[in-house]
Amino acid sequence: AATAGWLGILLFFPPAPVASAAEPRGRNTAPTEPPAVAAARERAALAHVIYSTTMEVLHRHYFRKGQAVLPARAMEEVFAEVAEQSKVEGSWIAVNTKAMSVHHEPKTAFEKQAAAAIAAGKEQFEAVEKDVFRSARPIPLGEGCLNCHTGMFRGPSKTPGYAGLIISVPLQ
Repeated sequence: AATAGWLGILLFFPPAPVASAAEPRGRNTAPTEPPAVAAARERAALAHVIYSTTMEVLHRHYFRKGQAVLPARAMEEVFAEVAEQSKVEGSWIAVNTKAMSVHHEPKTAFEKQAAAAIAAGKEQFEAVEKDVFRSARPIPLGEGCLNCHTGMFRGPSKTPGYAGLIISVPLQ
């Protein structure tokens, strides 16, 4: 389910220069492939960056004895590496549970509106600000997450807990 959220932003990734069998080589001709193929190529390029970076981070953090890290913290490293490679930025916001870091408190107007929209049950919240497309989607918090975000052993919550995943994609 979380993967589907990532895939929703893939359309906005700037195209990587890749030669294919469908493109003539060595000629200065306009591309003749359908726009859907170019969009699919862009999505595949960003998916590659995200999945390969995630695999590297998982191996770095989870295959050392006694040095495991929280998955959300490891994802922050993925966010940084993906942003460096693709200019697509990711970040967490607290929605309806305690923020586990001061960096996760919604600060900007967009983040505050996104947190309110997600808490109200919206599946996504979007805006375009200064040549940047911003998207926020919910991340459901499982039982293990809720133990820390709502206090250890308080019993089951009547309200599902959510964090928000903010994706920022430059439009240029």
